[in-house]
Amino acid sequence: MSVISPVNTADGLAGLADAALFCRAAYIDGQSVSTGASGQIAVLNPADGSEVGRVPALDSAQARQAVDAASAAFPLWSGLLPQERAAILRAWFEAIRGARDDLALLMTLEQGKPLSEARGEIDYAASFVEFYAEETKRPNIESVTSHLPDAEVEVWREPAGVAALITPWNFPSAMLTRKAAAALAAGCTCVAHPSSETPFSALALAVLAERAGMPPGVFNIVTGHAAEIVGAWTSDKRIRVLSFTGSTEIGRLLFRQSADTIKHLVLELGGHAPFIVFADADLDQAVEEAIKAKFATSGQDCLGANRFFIERPVYAEFCKRFAAATAALSIGPGLADCDLGPLANQKAIDKQVSHVGDALARGARCLTGGKIHPAGPLFYEPTVLVDVPPDALIMHEETFGPVAAIAPFDDEATVLALANDTDYGLIAYLHTNDPRRIYRASRALQFGMVAVNRTKVTGAPIPFGGMKQSGLGREGARLGLEVFTEVKYVCRDWR
Repeated sequence: MSVISPVNTADGLAGLADAALFCRAAYIDGQSVSTGASGQIAVLNPADGSEVGRVPALDSAQARQAVDAASAAFPLWSGLLPQERAAILRAWFEAIRGARDDLALLMTLEQGKPLSEARGEIDYAASFVEFYAEETKRPNIESVTSHLPDAEVEVWREPAGVAALITPWNFPSAMLTRKAAAALAAGCTCVAHPSSETPFSALALAVLAERAGMPPGVFNIVTGHAAEIVGAWTSDKRIRVLSFTGSTEIGRLLFRQSADTIKHLVLELGGHAPFIVFADADLDQAVEEAIKAKFATSGQDCLGANRFFIERPVYAEFCKRFAAATAALSIGPGLADCDLGPLANQKAIDKQVSHVGDALARGARCLTGGKIHPAGPLFYEPTVLVDVPPDALIMHEETFGPVAAIAPFDDEATVLALANDTDYGLIAYLHTNDPRRIYRASRALQFGMVAVNRTKVTGAPIPFGGMKQSGLGREGARLGLEVFTEVKYVCRDWR
């Protein structure tokens, strides 16, 4: 594993072609809010701990002011012709695409991911805006055959109202556009709270939305401490939809807090993905896809493979090849565009150390990695653990880092039971060339998404989401828009 030299944060910011995208103020009702009643929050570059900038820490009263603005803007925005909303979303898409390099640079500075991955996320983020710009114009009325004499029946979809969007630090642009574009297409107005670790990506998107013609109050970005901001929103009956991406623990809390106001909820929560390789699979392809599934975003991805189950006849060879490919990965700050960047914080590092130590103590072997990397305190070596026993912590908890845990299996029924033995159900990865097994296993796996002989499966046109403790609802596709609507039934006497 090679080490890449650091790149200075200040030099990175100086490389912005459009300095106005580095916005250090919250955005409410079309205005910058530079003063937070709760002070300021320093945003640090995880690669070296240097300060990228500061944003205001707004309090609950200011969070409610954002809801005031969104609520006041709702009649105008929802009353626009769908084609008018679509044109503004299309202009926002074009603005995002035009600012791709600057947006990626900001993301890498505050989040740490390699620059090429950040550019890929900007493309992904833009794709949701483009998709929902087109969906805005789809007819929202259904024809229903009347069940009553002398009656005409229709079913309408109408915008639900103000939507609260809470987004995570690991995908600070894509998780915002996936939610916001769908809500805006439906006719909702939005208040959004980005992670305090990565607010600049969201604020830059707000700058571009304003340039695209988004009216004041329609799209608001509220920076601050999550408990204070989001707590004000969960109790506010004007918030009709709450969409959250993050941990299952926080998802449960938001579920409870939203009960009194009975909101629509979309909860995209944790994952604990199995990666299953049968002996008949293309081993070269399986290893290549396993690297992608494990180490993208330095393993900090709810879609990241956590538990690797390899059929015994190819177990030793897979482990050998996978460990060699892992050891060849480069590590360093994202601006150097290495393979892996830093983890988010010390808590993330502590979890890697804990899981690796626990697995080794229970009899697992480490083929490569297994310790903090000399690139810096938040860099952890990409790690391959083999012969990991079923009682190891890593086989039951989401690691959210660059540690792969591998174990052998002997038959199909056993591995499917192992894969399903989790409270989570977001995605499963399956490698086999037997079409009948593909069908059986895809049916049996209790996950919202199944990737067969590949890793990349997500995109704007597909319904993203999981089962069990991995969340509620779906994002993307037509389903991602419908959650931001209410169904109204109209029955008219035509006599």
